[in-house]
Order: sequence, then C-alpha cells, then structure tokens
Amino acid sequence: MEDDYKSLADDIIKKSLSRGADFSDIVIAKNLSKNVGCRLGNLEEIEQSETQILGLRTFIGERSAIISTNNFSRDSIIESIDRVINMTKLAPKDPMVSLASQTIENIPDLDLFDSHDLKPDDLKDLALRTEEASLKIKGINNSNGASSSQSKTSFHLSTSNGFSGGYKKSNYSISCSSIAGDDLNMQTDYDYDSKVFFKDLKDELSIGEKAAKNTLAKCNPKKIKTCTSDIVFDPRVSRTILAHFSSLINGASIARGSSFLSEKMNTKIFNKDVNIIDDPSILRGIASKPFDDEGCGIQKLNIVQNGNLNSWILDTTTAKQLNLNSNNRASRGMSSPPSPSSTNMFIENGSFSVSEIIKNIKDGFYVTDLIGQGVNLITGDYSRGAGGFKIEDGNITFPINEVTIADNLKDMFSRMIIANDLDFKYSINSPTILIEGMKIAGI
Repeated sequence: MEDDYKSLADDIIKKSLSRGADFSDIVIAKNLSKNVGCRLGNLEEIEQSETQILGLRTFIGERSAIISTNNFSRDSIIESIDRVINMTKLAPKDPMVSLASQTIENIPDLDLFDSHDLKPDDLKDLALRTEEASLKIKGINNSNGASSSQSKTSFHLSTSNGFSGGYKKSNYSISCSSIAGDDLNMQTDYDYDSKVFFKDLKDELSIGEKAAKNTLAKCNPKKIKTCTSDIVFDPRVSRTILAHFSSLINGASIARGSSFLSEKMNTKIFNKDVNIIDDPSILRGIASKPFDDEGCGIQKLNIVQNGNLNSWILDTTTAKQLNLNSNNRASRGMSSPPSPSSTNMFIENGSFSVSEIIKNIKDGFYVTDLIGQGVNLITGDYSRGAGGFKIEDGNITFPINEVTIADNLKDMFSRMIIANDLDFKYSINSPTILIEGMKIAGI
C-alpha cells in the first residue's frame, strides 16, 4: 500500500506542476480503526472505520493554497488539482510560506508499527475483563464503562523538490472509569494506557483495579479553607504544565507575540535541575516520527538545559518569520498547511522520589484532577479548579474537592521541583512536580 501511495503521490505532484503550479506537496493517509466500549458487562459501542484522504498544496509565486479529498478516482483527483490551482492564483501573497529546502534522504526505522491485529471479539473481551476487574473491588458499585481500541495508520508525503517517503504507525489503548458512593457523595475516577505495540500495554486487569482504587480513594472528600500551600502535581496533571510550556515556546506563538516567553530565549526560566527534551526518535514512542510533515529529518532537541531556555519549536515558515533555522517540527492536517508542533516532549527525572517530596511537606495539597482552562499564555496567569488529597506532616490524609489553585506560570516555572517517576504514556509526559507556595481558594 505504501508503494501504491508513493506512485499516486508522485503522479499527482507531476500533474499539479503541469497544470501551472511552481511547487507542490501532497500528504496521503489511510487509517483503519476499531473501538469497543462496554458498561456493566454489556456491549454498548462497537465501531470500525476505514478512511483514506489526501491533501494537496500548490504554490504559484508567493501564493499558496491547499485542498483535501477522500475521493481517489482519477476524475476527482484531476478536478481537485484544477480547483487548488485556481485557489492558489487567488490567494494572498505570503513570502514566508514555502517548501522546506533540505529534506531527509535516509528514513530511520523507529519500530512504530505492530502487525498484531485485534478482532472485534478480542477488543470486546479486553474491555469486559477490564471493567470486571474494576467491579470486583469492594466499594465499587457502578461503572462509566471500559473501552479498548486499535488503530493502524499509513502516511505518505511527496514534494516537488524531490522528497517522497512514508511510514506506518499503530496504536492500542485500554481505559476504564469506575463509580463509588451514593447520590449524595458519588465519586468517579479512571485509569488508561496507550502504546504503539500491543504487548507493551499495561495488563487490562491492573487497569481496571487501578481505576477502582483511584475512585475509592476520592470518597468522602472535604473542603479546605483558603490558604497558601505547597502543591504536588501527580503525573497525569503535571503534564498539563508542560503542555502550557510547549504552547508558550511554539514558533507560531512567538511570531505572533502571544507568549510571555517571547523575549526569554537563552535565559534562566526554571531552576538548574530542570531539563526538558523533545525527542521524535524514541523507539515505539507515542509521538515518534521518522521525518516531520515537510519531509525533514528530526533530531532530539534539548529545549531547556539546566533551567535555561535554548530553543523554540519551529517549522520552515515560523523559522523564516523569526529569522532562525528550523528544527523541523512541522505537523499538518490534510486541509491545513504545516505548523510547528512538539513530538515526544518530556521533563527529565529529577533527583527526588515522590515519597521524599511528600515526606518533607508539612501542609500541602496533592493534585490529581484539574478542571477548566483558566490559563493566560500572554500574562502567565494560572487559575484552575482542582481535586486531590490533603498532605499533613508528610502524609497523604483525606480527599479534597471543589477548590481553585492559582498563581502565575512565570513564578511556577521558577519554583518547580521535579520527582523521579517519569513514565511515557502520552506525547507530553512529566514526572511528579512540586510547586511551593501556591494559592488555594477554598471555603
């Protein structure tokens, strides 16, 4: 199929040039996905889909336009080429938009595709066993359900300046959400795992059991008074702080001037123990890719080293806008031009264990849930609803809900202390993070 896409893509490139384009590029993707969901032992959802779509971008002088279609018939493709050529002629000029000048020649193998195929019955059994493991835990009296899924994607990119390459990627996931308590005090929580290879997935029984235990731990929550306190962010929420940082250093945000870090290149943002990496070459990585969506090779990037900010996330266009060299982080949809995006971004492990961090906190808040989007990337103001657990004299005691935590990201970054429990579960991952002296709005 990849060879078929290469032939098709290269042919469309030639046709677009013959019909008036100066340059062009095309992405073609095919996805086969299956998803099964169950609740209380009954099958509730079963979906299976197969999609293929192409996106063609053409350039005439300093003008460019893009079109997408899922109709791969010859007549439809010719019609799409003619339409995007006409759109390009009418597009406004933009001297910053162009094809990448240096594309990769040797595409690395990052072990991103698992040929193992789960049938719908296999997925159903996985979901049922996951939920059953959760419901067996004493105190769990209801369920939001469990689900399992499989996805297989083929991707190909060709450009008129000579690049033509593709790769395949797979993904498997299992999730479960449990319910405990009564109508007056009902709590819910979850567990989840996602991997490129099926055999790397966490055992479904442990996912169900973890969802149940997370839920039970939240029962009978208390409210706390407004105060200033040390806050520990569990990895499933600490990653959101890194996600905010990723948005702040995105080349598009820097070019627009919509990031409070826009003037902070080569300055100290974090303490000296903080190192932040973006690495597209992790074998079997969730967001790994052998080349970016402009056909350029991607290298590991030390974004923050010993607390110092070293680089932005850039593609060809944003690099030109900022008069910098691209670090080849282009990502694109089928109907939109490339834009910069991180790959596998993570904060390296710190030197403290989670237990050591908690042990040294006299009065604190261990956050496991965040609610709302109260983050301003221009000013750094940070305010979000939160839930979790009280920390007293170095011990996690009772659950807390319905509070708001607030601070400013500028100050939060400078006060971050990093634990050593990094786990790669998402495209953005972080160990547990301690930030001292944040405001908590309670009763």
